[in-house]
Amino acid sequence: GQEFETYKYLGAFVHMNGVTFRTYAPAASHVAVIGEFNDWQETPMNRCGNGQFFEATISNAKAGQMYKYRIYNNGSFVDHCDPYMYTSEVRPNNASIIFDMNQYTFHDDAWMNQRFSEDMPINVYEMHFGSWKKPGEKADDWYTYREMADLIIPYLKENHYNFLEIMPLNEYPNDLSWGYQPTGYFAPTSRYGTPDDLRYFVEKCHENNIAVILDFVPVHFAIDGFGLNNYDGTPLYNNPNDAVGKSEWGTCNFQHSRGDVCSFLNSSAYYWLKKYHIDGLRLDAVGNLIYWQGNSGRGENREAIRFVQNFNKGLKQRVPHTLLFAEDSSSYQGVTRPVDQGGLGFDYKWDLGWMNDTLDYFMKTPEERPSFYHKLTFSMMYFYNEHFILPFSHDEVVHGKKTIIDKMYGEYEEKFAQVKALYMYMFAHPGKKLNFMGNEIAMFREWDETKEPDWFLLKYPIHDSFLHFMRELNNIYLTHPSLSQYDFSEKGFKWVDCHQEQDCIYVFKRMSDQETIVAFFNFHNVDKTYTYKVDQPETLNLLLNSDNELYSGKSHNLDKEIHIKNEIEMTLPAYSAQFYIVK
Repeated sequence: GQEFETYKYLGAFVHMNGVTFRTYAPAASHVAVIGEFNDWQETPMNRCGNGQFFEATISNAKAGQMYKYRIYNNGSFVDHCDPYMYTSEVRPNNASIIFDMNQYTFHDDAWMNQRFSEDMPINVYEMHFGSWKKPGEKADDWYTYREMADLIIPYLKENHYNFLEIMPLNEYPNDLSWGYQPTGYFAPTSRYGTPDDLRYFVEKCHENNIAVILDFVPVHFAIDGFGLNNYDGTPLYNNPNDAVGKSEWGTCNFQHSRGDVCSFLNSSAYYWLKKYHIDGLRLDAVGNLIYWQGNSGRGENREAIRFVQNFNKGLKQRVPHTLLFAEDSSSYQGVTRPVDQGGLGFDYKWDLGWMNDTLDYFMKTPEERPSFYHKLTFSMMYFYNEHFILPFSHDEVVHGKKTIIDKMYGEYEEKFAQVKALYMYMFAHPGKKLNFMGNEIAMFREWDETKEPDWFLLKYPIHDSFLHFMRELNNIYLTHPSLSQYDFSEKGFKWVDCHQEQDCIYVFKRMSDQETIVAFFNFHNVDKTYTYKVDQPETLNLLLNSDNELYSGKSHNLDKEIHIKNEIEMTLPAYSAQFYIVK
């Protein structure tokens, strides 16, 4: 379970004398390779290595041709795609395709030699590659990796996102799984082009100072018989125990107690970082690695925890600049603590507790909110236990959950006022940021992987002004270090007032070495008068007002500069937020 480069030995390798195929199938009685080069007739593969591997070199095989492995066990056989294939047919077909991975040269050394620091702003735009923009009306009309580079990169730059997280791009058979039920752990999905096309996309992102994060699925894989399921006629990759063999999604759980399984997953992750210059991985369903079936009542899965620790530590040793994100809804401690200190070794953990508490608060009526006031203060009670990223991800805008704006209490215009205040609260709160596509245009329709977001909404002034509001908020976040420098230190955050339960007012400061920002929030449905007191004279310069008429607000005449000697009465508009720079 310590290997990170199995892909250098297993797979299909193009060379001067043809193509050499190797696969790992320890329980197979014999294995043959079939493909276009032999008219889909069997070419026997010879045992090699310790006898658990099979190998064949075919002189007339070449790049671009399809192939499969025919694996025999107990007299019967199953034709499988290559677990180490570089690319494949587009679903529903599933043959692997020979591909020469040595034809593309990256020119992004300067980018790859940088280091991401914890005091930098990380503003993540999460996208589903096949549905951000579509060239036609059909569900399987997709832009290619190369075409998408010309579309999304200018959008990310214009709207001030410096990280792009892409839902899984590993090959997968079922569009409805969004990539979370993989069959190709070394193959970018051919829906959008070739491996070199994806490399081009990543390199173009780097040229424009955008980091690329990929979703990675280390817990479970597709049940399809042509994939990893019972690969050599036995549960080679899947857990054979009926109680834990299937996931809650009906897929096969990996058996993390096996060294060969761990080495497979280690190598897959390293492969994406090494061969595609991916900047980081977001590991899906980490709670299902920590606990059996994700249920803390069933106890810790010690083998899977050891796998995660070795996985993260090994990747960091090999690619020090990589960032590792844990999507983990459990309360397990030490997720972002270094492995040598007993932690799991992630850089960031999704703060799903913050997300649930915050959205639940904004669903409440103004009359209910005083009783739930401390849902918005609770996060700072535990925040320094881990390094958190605050996510409003795809999971929050599907399956009947409503979109972010639609979750807001009230009527149409009330929802817009509140979602602006919500986002200012999110961006002022310590922690890195993540938003799913469509959130930035205040979309009311839940995300559907067969359709692009409702970009036509930007014809309506209130949606267009909301996009401009988010653009300005994103820019403020990237350019004001007080909102990120000390995310994980008490030096960066200070409550000014968190006991205005009846008025639903919150006030806090964010500090850096260069500046201080004070943030005011009124989450009630009526204007409030608030007395702001200072220990020494302050001058406040207005940085952003969610109620500004530029963003379809009510244009309250807030002073752009406020001089305070001891205290001052401020008017906080209903459902609003304000940022002031302290001078």
